[in-house]
Amino acid sequence: MATIKDVAKAAGVSTATVSYVLNNTFPVSESTRQKVLEAVKRLGYRPNITARNLRANESRMIGYAWHAVISPGEINPILDRFVHRLAAAAESHGYHILAFTHDDNNVIDVYSDLIETGRVDAFVISETNADDARIRFLLDAGFPFVAFGRANPEWDFPYVDVDGRAGMRAATEHLLALGHRKIAFIGWPEGSMAGDSRFAGYCDALRDAGIEPDARLIIRGDHSAATGKRAAETLMKLPQNERPTAIIAVSDLIAIGAMSAIERAGLRVGQDVAVVGFDNLPLSEYLHPPLTSVHQPMGRVAQTMVDMLVAILNGEQLDERHVLICPELVIRASSGAKSP
Repeated sequence: MATIKDVAKAAGVSTATVSYVLNNTFPVSESTRQKVLEAVKRLGYRPNITARNLRANESRMIGYAWHAVISPGEINPILDRFVHRLAAAAESHGYHILAFTHDDNNVIDVYSDLIETGRVDAFVISETNADDARIRFLLDAGFPFVAFGRANPEWDFPYVDVDGRAGMRAATEHLLALGHRKIAFIGWPEGSMAGDSRFAGYCDALRDAGIEPDARLIIRGDHSAATGKRAAETLMKLPQNERPTAIIAVSDLIAIGAMSAIERAGLRVGQDVAVVGFDNLPLSEYLHPPLTSVHQPMGRVAQTMVDMLVAILNGEQLDERHVLICPELVIRASSGAKSP
């Protein structure tokens, strides 16, 4: 029996396009429409009636995709914590999380297949970026979703986000208040929406203090402790009068790598070089010295997202479609200041 993927291959289009044509849910060109209908007729494709019936009912499942955002062999503790809280929040409403993976080259096909087969009622999306294909597809398909993060300003979709710009600004202002003027930044590659927002907060605070960001003190890399280690090694090799007295990392994982390199260089974290991270992972307070970090309230984020999604599924109007949560700076010994 022919499948929707067979039709897509025969017509030279995506499974999403086949779905658009068969369900008349999104406009396609007449030539594309004819190619799909001809392939359907030639292959004798018939939509799965059971799947259609399933879509009339609730699956009580919310789809969430794991995808490659870190290097092989590394971990992403903040996303692990987010998914755990997300599952708990979903269960509080009688839903469960369906976790799946996808090939980054065919991301839309997986979402389309889950919709077509009725296996999920909605999606949660994280690690968003500008021109995010997942968001564009779900908006066009009119399928329920909430995103953890923002995308193109002109796209109107429900999201919850942590204000990374405000968080990193507070972290930089904290170091400035302690007297630091040479403050380095270890961040993700340019083009990461969350990373660029945090970098902007760092620049905002410096410029308000009359300090222009120094390109020699800005190093970028992937989300790993190794990136922090390599970056700090490079920074510690600068001449004495150019070396930073403080380092801000875009994540705790990177900050931990930086702390290791500083200690290996024979310097003391929190005394010779201040270090601040972002995420406030549970292990941060047990490091030596404990790490000053920007706290992301993942429980609140996850619960707010699920509450919004359930309201959407129930046909309710959202009081807020765009929720921006301000993070909190947690001060510990790594920045050289006493906790309040």
